[in-house]
Amino acid sequence: MLERLAKQTAVYGISTILVRFLSYLLTPYYTRVFGQETYGIVTDLYALIPLALTLLTMGMESSYFRFSARAEAAGGDVAAAKRRLFATTWGATSLAALLFFAAAALLREPLSLRMGAVYAAHPAYVVWVAAIVLFDVASAIPFARLREEGRSMTYVELKLLSVAVNVALAFAFGAAGLFDTPFGVGWVLVANFAASLLTWSVLLPAARCTAARIDRRLLGAILLYSLPLLVGGLAGTANEFIDRQLIKYLVPAGAMAQLGIYGAVTKIAVVMMLFYQMYRLAAEPFFLANFKKEEFIAMNAAALKYYVMASMVIFLGIALFRDLFALIVGRDFREGIDLLPVVLGANVLAGVWLNLSFWYKRAERTSLAILVTGAGLAAMLLAGCTMIPRWGYYGAAWARLASETTMVAVSLWLNRRYCPTPYAWGRIAEYTAAALALFFASERLGGLLPCRGLVYGMNLLIFCAYVCYLVRRERIDVRAMARALRKR
Repeated sequence: MLERLAKQTAVYGISTILVRFLSYLLTPYYTRVFGQETYGIVTDLYALIPLALTLLTMGMESSYFRFSARAEAAGGDVAAAKRRLFATTWGATSLAALLFFAAAALLREPLSLRMGAVYAAHPAYVVWVAAIVLFDVASAIPFARLREEGRSMTYVELKLLSVAVNVALAFAFGAAGLFDTPFGVGWVLVANFAASLLTWSVLLPAARCTAARIDRRLLGAILLYSLPLLVGGLAGTANEFIDRQLIKYLVPAGAMAQLGIYGAVTKIAVVMMLFYQMYRLAAEPFFLANFKKEEFIAMNAAALKYYVMASMVIFLGIALFRDLFALIVGRDFREGIDLLPVVLGANVLAGVWLNLSFWYKRAERTSLAILVTGAGLAAMLLAGCTMIPRWGYYGAAWARLASETTMVAVSLWLNRRYCPTPYAWGRIAEYTAAALALFFASERLGGLLPCRGLVYGMNLLIFCAYVCYLVRRERIDVRAMARALRKR
């Protein structure tokens, strides 16, 4: 079973790497086209979009996986039950997105005034953001259907289409000089909207979308399951965007410039986020499927250990060579590169508490998500309000780490109380401590070496030593893995 999860993770991983690689081509481009303050607007807007997506999808992607598994377990006309489930969830989310767009279009003037002077001069930004959200929400359940049916290649192709169109239009608009016009950042939104609209139009027939008809009785049952996920998801998404809003409102001077630097540096942690995303895409439908509780507990325990191992390899690979990764962004944005290890640590912890959350989603105790993400949001606000006014974007990074640490702690407490799982905490702590010790040793020794070439050589040896240590400690048969990959 774990081999199946690994295979799905690899499939989604390759697709996610391709999609994110194309998407992140925009980061070095935008950080060279725009200044710190202008890129701060891009960072601000793209921090708000995930919050709207979480609100309007209402946790129904997880619900779709869980209720599909229920339909299979119940037997009978499974195909009809799944069609009814799709029509209901897609109809509810699409209707919510339409209402959101209409409200944003009608209230664009007061909304833009509340967002700040930059937006008050361009209320159309609000409308374009709402249009992007409309089509992304309308695509969410069809994409979930592709994942549930195991149609990963179709999923990959459509995601690649969306990103390729977005990137191509962004470069075309830049070449045409449109980013220098008064509309400026608005052309970033236009490119994204065109990509979202095209993807939605191609996705509908690919996912065999049926008419969006809401079954009220079924919707009620789904909402009982998904609303706690919605509340928890809102708090969790707020954790991911509130740090940017706190910079915007709490930094006494140059807030938008600091926001631009912070947004650019967090983009450099792309590899860690790629791994987190591909793991989530594969693991969510996998762990929410129907199989015995004993199997679930054993696989969940093993999956967390291997997730941490892979995450710490990625952490070291980026943190040890972070000045090289800094070249991804424009020169004006590289001053904040030293906060990258903190951002990476927060991303590692995000995957840990994701793994710790699967048991209560599977047991349909989704109200516990509110407790986890609510605690993380409280930690973010407390730490952010304390540190950001003093340390700016450095304080935001540490506040994010405090938030993720809190969510891991609360998730672990809930797990031990309600669903004890034999996680290999000894090995997990050992691998984490070893990676951190090597990182701090590199930091200390690097300052004593006379040139960067020697530092890179030392760091390469440290990285290779850590990988060999993991292979030896876990007795991983590398040759057998290589033979298996060649056969595939």
